[in-house]
Amino acid sequence: MQLQRDKSLLLMVDFQAGLLPVIAGGQEAAGEAAWLGEMACLLEVPVWLTEQNPDKLGGIASSLLAALSNYQRWQKQHFGIMAETDFVTALKASGRTQIILCGTEAHICVLQTGLGLLAAGYKLYWLSEASASRRPQEAMFARERACASGAVGVTADMVAYEWLHRCDTAQFKEAHQRLLKPRSSRPVRFF
Repeated sequence: MQLQRDKSLLLMVDFQAGLLPVIAGGQEAAGEAAWLGEMACLLEVPVWLTEQNPDKLGGIASSLLAALSNYQRWQKQHFGIMAETDFVTALKASGRTQIILCGTEAHICVLQTGLGLLAAGYKLYWLSEASASRRPQEAMFARERACASGAVGVTADMVAYEWLHRCDTAQFKEAHQRLLKPRSSRPVRFF
């Protein structure tokens, strides 16, 4: 069950500029996602982002994109991205089997995406502090349902340290100075 960089993919669902202002804790959730996204980019873990109907909900929040040096963007009309054929084909071709999932709204697009991933046989890790909804209870129930269906609840720190795996590498030293040390005193908020 331990996460491995070469098997992982970070999937961020619908952190869109038009949606975040109405999400309870939306900016904080996007900030947590951005932090782990920056870690993923540093460690060469693929970062994929989805956009639901961007013409109406806006594109991915610029604050999130600014943290990412490398990512792939997917547009969708289905709430769960696993209903989008191109995405499913690309995910299978990637060879990644451990999907770290977060986004908005947790009880709609994130949950339906997660349930689709589980049904397709992927190992799903629900990034708890980076998944939010308009009403906090909806995000809590979405996490509970995903975990009851086979997902594993994780935090960004858990994921980062499992990806890093050891403390005597150049990557750890860079991650520690750039990302881990400044974060150590910040409180964690779960949605």
